[in-house]
Amino acid sequence: MKNFYFISDAHLGSLALQHTRTQERRLVNFLDAIKDKAEAVYMLGDMFDFWFEYKTVVPKGFTRFLGKVSELTDRGVEVHFFLGNHDMWVGDYLQKECGVTIHRGPLTTEICGKEFYMAHGHDVSAKQDGMATRLLFKCFESKALYALARTIHPRWFVSLGRNWAKHSRLKREGGAEPPYQGEDKEGLVLFAKDYLQSHPNINFFLFGHRHIQVDVPLNADRSARLLVLGDWISQFTYAVFDGENMFLENYVEGETKFS
Repeated sequence: MKNFYFISDAHLGSLALQHTRTQERRLVNFLDAIKDKAEAVYMLGDMFDFWFEYKTVVPKGFTRFLGKVSELTDRGVEVHFFLGNHDMWVGDYLQKECGVTIHRGPLTTEICGKEFYMAHGHDVSAKQDGMATRLLFKCFESKALYALARTIHPRWFVSLGRNWAKHSRLKREGGAEPPYQGEDKEGLVLFAKDYLQSHPNINFFLFGHRHIQVDVPLNADRSARLLVLGDWISQFTYAVFDGENMFLENYVEGETKFS
């Protein structure tokens, strides 16, 4: 049986990061290393730091990543792409050209007899961040504003979006996310525990967005777990499910061995 892999938050193309080409190559090398072992790869959002798709124009760059994703799907590996708060303006390009399956909201699915709930997680975290953040995300999701933005020349709007994303990262101290808040305060954990009350068959909750590594049991018998996938900026973390067991791992280029 082949494995199922889960990654998130590469923020490819970020103006706030140095050595972005090296970062992209590391991600591509990881995908290349698992291509013969993967049944499916789930990308849980913010793979791009900014993506805005016009009818006939897409942001330049990312050719190594997009080429590797296309190679995976050509080989029969399922690649699932979840929209995050940085790359929610995806149209049909990735689906038609790269063969990925786009998810515009949370997904509940069964894998090898286990129930999975997957989402980027920005909508859950926004409830903790306050009204201003929730309103901002509502604006981003507006079809009317999306249509209006598409009338602006890419030269200006893509530049605006990339610089907005840069400012969003740099305004945090050291560019880092707030640390894990604990089970009684962390929004993703609180959401999962509440959701589990009405959906007791869920075995795994997987989220991105927070750029922290979290793996916590949600009940006494550990039949349900929550995993936050870290990032592909500095941590290079991923989860892998082998059909029975779930692991949260770090990819160390040249050292990580895949069985």
